[in-house]
Amino acid sequence: MLYRKNVGSKESAIRIASGIIMIVCGVFGLHATPLGFLVMGIGIVTLATGLFGYCPACAVAGRKSPGLE
Repeated sequence: MLYRKNVGSKESAIRIASGIIMIVCGVFGLHATPLGFLVMGIGIVTLATGLFGYCPACAVAGRKSPGLE
């Protein structure tokens, strides 16, 4: 593995669920407006960090999930 996981399993599940919700809201709730595309993009990033268990922003900040230690 090329990276060290820094997102715990509970946080990962929350990120996956919230990412899916943001994508759906961006496409259907905001009718694919520029704001909708922004929300959808943020949802994609949130979903990806949940699926991979790695958040680059948390790594830069030096944050480690309590469930990983």
